[in-house]
Amino acid sequence: QVQLKESGGGSVQAGGSLRLSCAPSGYSDSDSRYCMAWFRQAPGKEREGVAGIYTRGGRTFYSDSVKGRFTISQDNAKTTLYLQMDSLKPEDTAMYFCAADDSRCGRLLSSWYTTWGQGTQVTVSS
Repeated sequence: QVQLKESGGGSVQAGGSLRLSCAPSGYSDSDSRYCMAWFRQAPGKEREGVAGIYTRGGRTFYSDSVKGRFTISQDNAKTTLYLQMDSLKPEDTAMYFCAADDSRCGRLLSSWYTTWGQGTQVTVSS
């Protein structure tokens, strides 16, 4: 069974940093995860795409709200996905989810992604 497990969330003051991790399991090989991404959802709001990465070539894409502050990456073995979050703002407070798809990539549309983790909470205080 394919699963994604997020970790690294927590509470931080505005201007601080956090690094989220996402560990996939159950895949036959890393190349079957064509695309991986991070989404977030704040209470009362719709799920929002944050950043994505083509796992084979490493090309990345970001939402305008985090561009220049957040960095998505993967380790060389493609066993772990990361989201480095710097210069955090209170409006970044949300549950953060890792997502994957085996055929489409390039856009942060939640409907494109077929596998999801359970999420990790990020809280930024002012």
